[in-house]
Amino acid sequence: METESEPYIRLATLRQLHQVVAELNTGRSLAETLQTVADGVIQGLGYELSAVNLVRPDGDLVVAAVSGSPGAEALMAGRVGSRTSWERRLSMGERWGDLRFIPYTEGWVLDDDDVPQWHVAGPAPRFPDEWHPMDRLFAPMRAAGSPHGELLGVISVDKPRNGRRPGAWGREALQMYAFHSAIAIGNARLRANMQRALMRLERDQQALRASEESFRQAFEYAPSGMAIAEMGGDQHGRLLRTNDALCRLLGRSATALRRYSFSDLVHPEDIGTLLRTSAEGGRAELRLVRRDGTYMWVSLRNSVVADAADGPRFLLTHVEDIEERKRHELQLAHRASHDSLTGLPNSAELRTRLGARLCARPPQPAYAGAESAGVGPDGAHQAGAAVREAALVGSVEQDAYVQGFGLDGFESAVDLGGLGGFAGLDADALEGLTGGSDGGPFDHHVHTYAPAEGEEDDGTKGLAVLFCDLDGFKSINDRFGHHTGDAVLIEVARRLSHGVRDGDTVARLGGDEFVVLADGLGRADAQDLAVRLRNAIIPPIRFEGRAVRVGASFGISWAACGMSAEEVLQSADQRMYVEKRSRSKASRRAG
Repeated sequence: METESEPYIRLATLRQLHQVVAELNTGRSLAETLQTVADGVIQGLGYELSAVNLVRPDGDLVVAAVSGSPGAEALMAGRVGSRTSWERRLSMGERWGDLRFIPYTEGWVLDDDDVPQWHVAGPAPRFPDEWHPMDRLFAPMRAAGSPHGELLGVISVDKPRNGRRPGAWGREALQMYAFHSAIAIGNARLRANMQRALMRLERDQQALRASEESFRQAFEYAPSGMAIAEMGGDQHGRLLRTNDALCRLLGRSATALRRYSFSDLVHPEDIGTLLRTSAEGGRAELRLVRRDGTYMWVSLRNSVVADAADGPRFLLTHVEDIEERKRHELQLAHRASHDSLTGLPNSAELRTRLGARLCARPPQPAYAGAESAGVGPDGAHQAGAAVREAALVGSVEQDAYVQGFGLDGFESAVDLGGLGGFAGLDADALEGLTGGSDGGPFDHHVHTYAPAEGEEDDGTKGLAVLFCDLDGFKSINDRFGHHTGDAVLIEVARRLSHGVRDGDTVARLGGDEFVVLADGLGRADAQDLAVRLRNAIIPPIRFEGRAVRVGASFGISWAACGMSAEEVLQSADQRMYVEKRSRSKASRRAG
């Protein structure tokens, strides 16, 4: 080819360069592209040996492809040279545009570094541009073809076929080839990244499909109820999806349930619990309505399912039937608070109910301050009744109380009751009438007051405590046995329960002692109730073919704030014994 004219040589070289450049982008992988780059140097640029050194993620360069010599390939392929050694090489020698040429006279200092190389010693050049075996020529490949762009790799070439160092045209061709090789390597990396991304996407989609199928099966075939509800928007809380177990639990079809939210199905008393659980997630126990209108206890466990971008998306709810457990809990609670024989509230439950009506602050007697100011007992009783009535109303309507019975308007209130003498009462006396600032009608506790002592009923209503002790029960128990005694206690409990109003409490204190709590009674009302209950107990009680008969003694006490439940019961017990001793034994037995 040396005998041909220079234009013909350039044209032939350009055709070969064009052909190898066209083949750079035919590789199906990065490895194929790198090998194509190395082969193109041999086929199109007239060198006998080439190597492609690729920059790794850690910055070092690895020999990724070798062409032209199987021996060189075996020696260098896969070996790594440090980034420091390569930067040293690319800063030495002569700069030919973007190329770097290191003549053998300078390259001997590189013989012992860590960059893989195949150079061997040879005789001195016979003419100035003869290629020496220790000469080195490097063509850096940079991203986007910029001289200062990111270094992608370096093409190393050796042994030109014409035995000469490349001239201007050969240098330009190698530089152009390195430029296109950098583009081809970038494209190959992009394709490889896209292929990996597509493979990951496919794996993720497969995993998602498998996860969705697993969730669907777990959701649909779960033994307990499951539901997905919407979060946010106008349809917040609406059921989007329910499983068969929840449909069976509530007796409704999936289509019907999609028209509801849990707030439509929950018991009105449990709506607050539901709203707190729906907003915060967590667990709650509440009642849901069945299709037949009955309510059942369930345990709701809510999980807020959120999207990383959009926030909460929906609520996943697990519904477990706890009706049986609640039934057992109620039974246990009933056993703990009720007498096992009669089914009445026991002593502990009685004290709990009574204590709930009492507070530690005793109400001030209305007439104490009044008498010290010169007001008689009759007038004080009337004022006390008015104040107590105002106190009851004042716990709900305090403003009305202040307007009617406040310090500024108290004279008008007294005038209405005909008690003009109250105008001279001092603040302490008025505080005694109103109950004071703490414990008076201005707090949330509705105070319990006892009717005034005396023979006459002043019309004041209070909480009556009737202590009942059976007369003649011990002899029946001793003579006929405990079975008969138990039957008597059961019947007496039934008769007492039927003799009181709804809302009153009949409790068995122990043995043959019973207690009745009846609110809203005056003294005459309480006496009448005791008589009615005694008359209900007197009739014979038949058991196993025999009739037995007991009487009853009643003691009446009144619960009032400032007393403890034990003090109230002791007072009623003492009055019962006073009443029992006031009658003969025969009359007690007869009732």
